[in-house]
Amino acid sequence: MRLARDDCGSGLPVLLVHGFPTSRRLWKDVVPALAAAGFRAIAPDLAGYGESPDAGDVGMESQARWLLEMLDELGLAQVSVVAHDVGTAAAQILAVREPKRVRRLVLIDGVHETEWAMSGVSSIVGWDPAQAARLQPVLARKLRAIRELLEPYAGETGGNRLIHAARCLEPRQTAGMTARLRATGIPVQVIWGAEDAWLPLETIGRPLAAELGTGVKVLPGGHFLPFENPSAVARELIE
Repeated sequence: MRLARDDCGSGLPVLLVHGFPTSRRLWKDVVPALAAAGFRAIAPDLAGYGESPDAGDVGMESQARWLLEMLDELGLAQVSVVAHDVGTAAAQILAVREPKRVRRLVLIDGVHETEWAMSGVSSIVGWDPAQAARLQPVLARKLRAIRELLEPYAGETGGNRLIHAARCLEPRQTAGMTARLRATGIPVQVIWGAEDAWLPLETIGRPLAAELGTGVKVLPGGHFLPFENPSAVARELIE
C-alpha cells in the first residue's frame, strides 16, 4: 500500500496522522511551520481517505501496519508521531506494536480505550450507499468549520469511501491500549481543544492523560484543532 503524502523539510522526522472524516489536509498549515522550524513533516492520507488507494479493510489496525510500511519505505527507523481523532488509535496501535520506532507520541483530541465518539458517525455507518452522493453536502453543512477538508469526498465515489471508512471503525481495537502504551515508556503528550464537542476534554481528554501519566495541554478551538488553530498546535509541537 503506497500512501499519498506530503513530505516537507529536513531534520528529525514527524509523522502526522489524520482521523475521520478528514485527510492529510488537516495538517496543511502545521506542516510548513514544522518544516520551517527544522523538522521533516510527513503527512499521509490514510488508506481509503483523501488521495490514497482504497482497500477492503481501512480500519485503524490496518492503518497502523501501512504506516509502518511507509516508514520502512522512507528508511526511517524512528519518528515522532502526532495523531488526531481516530488516527490516534492507529498511532497507539503502531506504538505498542513497534515501540522502538516511536521517539515521542502526541495525541490530539483522540480516542481513549473504546471511546471513539461512534455516536457521531452512526448516521454515516447507516447511510444508504445508493444515496452516497448526498453525504458530502450534508456533512459540509453540519461541519462548516472543516468544509474544505470534505471536498475529496464529494460525489458518489467520495461518499461511498466515507461510508466504507466509517463502517471499518472498530473501537474494540484499542480496548486495554492505555496500559499497554504506558508500559512502552514512550513519552506521550496530550493536546485538546477546549471546545471539543465530539470527544470532550473532561470526559475523554483528562482521563486519557491521567491514565498515561501525563498532563493535557488545552488550546482554544474545537475538535478539529490542527485545522482550526494550526499556529497554536505547531507551537506546542515545536516546543
